[in-house]
Amino acid sequence: MKVLAIIASLAPLASAFAPTSPSSQRLGVTSLSAEIQFVRGLKEKVVPDIKLTRARDGSSGVATFQFVSPNVFDANTAAEGDVTGMFMIDEEGEISTTDVNAKFSNGKPQAIESTFVMKSPEEWDRFMRFMERYGEDNGLGFSKA
Repeated sequence: MKVLAIIASLAPLASAFAPTSPSSQRLGVTSLSAEIQFVRGLKEKVVPDIKLTRARDGSSGVATFQFVSPNVFDANTAAEGDVTGMFMIDEEGEISTTDVNAKFSNGKPQAIESTFVMKSPEEWDRFMRFMERYGEDNGLGFSKA
């Protein structure tokens, strides 16, 4: 189960993205309106676990993404290019971070952890709009605690 939890370590309220029931998912959608890429032009198919924290005054926030066995590690994608960052692309454009780290086990890549820092309420709002689209496209729903 993929869950995006907003951990309100500094705020009294929490919210979460969680899988929605099949009946509540959009039907007839043929193209995605939001995706994540590590190599430009190569969509990441693994849906990450995402944790969010936000300052109580809303002035900043941090999103931490954990991708287990992402397709960017597949042998057939190695020729596509190098990982240069995490790119979140939707109809509004692109937001990105270069804080991307691979986790290895026995010398083989197993996971990617990426951190996206939001330094203003406007950046937080933009990120949340992306996450709403990404959540809809990947069967995640948003609920406030």
